[in-house]
Amino acid sequence: MTTYSSHNYFVYILTNKNHQVLYIGVTNDLRRRLWQHVNKVNKFSFTDRYNCNQLIYWERYQQVQDAINRETEIKKWRREKKLALINAFNPEWRSLNDDVFD
Repeated sequence: MTTYSSHNYFVYILTNKNHQVLYIGVTNDLRRRLWQHVNKVNKFSFTDRYNCNQLIYWERYQQVQDAINRETEIKKWRREKKLALINAFNPEWRSLNDDVFD
């Protein structure tokens, strides 16, 4: 994955192995946050309950407020629009976890 400085923020989408559930989040450290999801650090969380640990989409921002606004925007979308966004970025819905942990 591309090296990034401490002034980058990420909006990301996770799914489960059957691609039935989508989780949208924001973080300033995508590698750390994905590790937390994969290792179920936050017990009883949405991602833990629905086994959302496959990164399938992400965007990078330099300003935290831009990332928060984008996360809020995407969360309001209907599922079809979210699927179109994912399909444009990652048409095979390939897990991008290994790209982050490289």
